[in-house]
Amino acid sequence: MHLLKDFLEQRGYAVTATREPGGTSLGDTIRKILLDSRNVTIDTKTELLLYEASRAQHVHEVIRPALERGDIVLCDRYTDATLAYQGVAQGILIEVVENLNQFATDHLTPDFTILIDCPAEIGLERALRRTHPSSHEVCEDRFEKKSIAFHQKVRWGYLQLAERYVHRIYIADGREEPSRVHQEIKNVVLAKLEG
Repeated sequence: MHLLKDFLEQRGYAVTATREPGGTSLGDTIRKILLDSRNVTIDTKTELLLYEASRAQHVHEVIRPALERGDIVLCDRYTDATLAYQGVAQGILIEVVENLNQFATDHLTPDFTILIDCPAEIGLERALRRTHPSSHEVCEDRFEKKSIAFHQKVRWGYLQLAERYVHRIYIADGREEPSRVHQEIKNVVLAKLEG
C-alpha cells in the first residue's frame, strides 16, 4: 500500500493511506482489543460489532473527509475483510455482516479492490513474521493463532467475494516476488485511473 501511495503521489495524485481496524485514535484503541492475543474468549458478535464501530469512526473521521478533498483513499482492509473473516470463516450470516457494513459506512463502498491472494499457509507465515513485537508491546496475533483451516476459510471467503464482485475486485498473485506484485498493481491501478 505504501509503495502504491508513493507511486501515485509521484504522478501528482493526492493520496490518503490508512488501515482497518484502526486509522483513528479510537480505532487504534479498538484494534488493540481485537488483535490482542490475550483476548481469546471474545465472542464473534462482539468482535463484529467492534470492527464495525472502528469502521464507522474511520469513515467519519478519515475516509469521507479525504474523498471530499478529492484524495484517492488506499485502505489496508475494509468491508470485504469483515465478510471473509466474520462472515465466511466465523459463520455469522453474510446478510447480517453486509447490513452492518452498510450501516457503519453509510453505504460507502470501494471503487476498486486489490486482493493479493496466496495459499493460507504462505499468508499465515508472512503474518507471523510481522507480528513479533518488542517485549513492551501488545502482541497483535490473535488471528494468526487460529487454525490453518480457519485461514483457508478466510481465503475461500475472499475468493468468493472476488467472483461475486468481478467488476470491482482484482486478484494479484501474492506468491510472486513483491517487486512483480507491485508492478502489476501499479499497472492495474493506472489503467483504472487513466482509462
